[in-house]
Parts: sequence; structure tokens; C-alpha cells
Amino acid sequence: MAFGTQDDTDEVMNEINMTPLVDVMLVLLIIFIITVPVMKHSVNIDLPVASNEVQISKPETLRLSVDAQGRYFLNETPVADDQLAPQLQAAAAKNPQPDLHIRGDKAVRYERVAQAMAAAQQAGLRKIGFITEPKK
Repeated sequence: MAFGTQDDTDEVMNEINMTPLVDVMLVLLIIFIITVPVMKHSVNIDLPVASNEVQISKPETLRLSVDAQGRYFLNETPVADDQLAPQLQAAAAKNPQPDLHIRGDKAVRYERVAQAMAAAQQAGLRKIGFITEPKK
């Protein structure tokens, strides 16, 4: 056996061997023949009919404003300090519970805004937000 010579057994194949490809295709065909009837078999059931309408109910928004003198306004209506907590409790009892938006004047003492927040928390309001003006 010498290097550089070519024997008859070392011939290069010029064609693709189709046998493995045909074997794979036959196996896939058998698998599909078996599984298609299984996928179409189902149990007949009379399902109930229901409406599919989306019901969007937005909760109302309470606007609690605190002016520069420290007075409270609930939805632009003046409210005395002793009447603020009962009105917030009545609002918290509603279903769905309204959102509370607090608008505080920049000249008001923080103590007045903190008292309003504490009254809202004690009343049971869970959604409290602050309204501010964007910088210009």
C-alpha cells in the first residue's frame, strides 16, 4: 500500500444516498397517520353561552384642596375641619372606592396637608394622590 495511489474501494460518491431520507419520511408519515385521528376525537359538550362585554366603571375622584390659609375644600366646596373626617369616611364606604387627589397650595403649612392625609388614611381611603403643576 503506497501513498498517493488510489484503490478501487476509495472511489468518491457522486450521488446523494436517498435511503436515510426515505426512511425518515416514512416514519414521519406513520406518526402523522396515527396522531391525526386522535386529535380529532373529542367529547361533545353543550357549553353555556355568556356575554363577553367589558364593563369599565371608573371610580369617581375626590378633589381635596388646601388653600394658602389652610382651609379645606372637598370638590370645590368649603369643608370645616371637624366635617372633613366624616365626609371622607362616607366616601370610603362607597363601592368602588373613589380616588382622593390632594392639591395643596405651596404657601400652606405642610402640617395642614399632613392632617388631611391622616384623616383620609383613618377614613379608610386607599388611593391617595397629589396634584402638582409642571415646571415651565
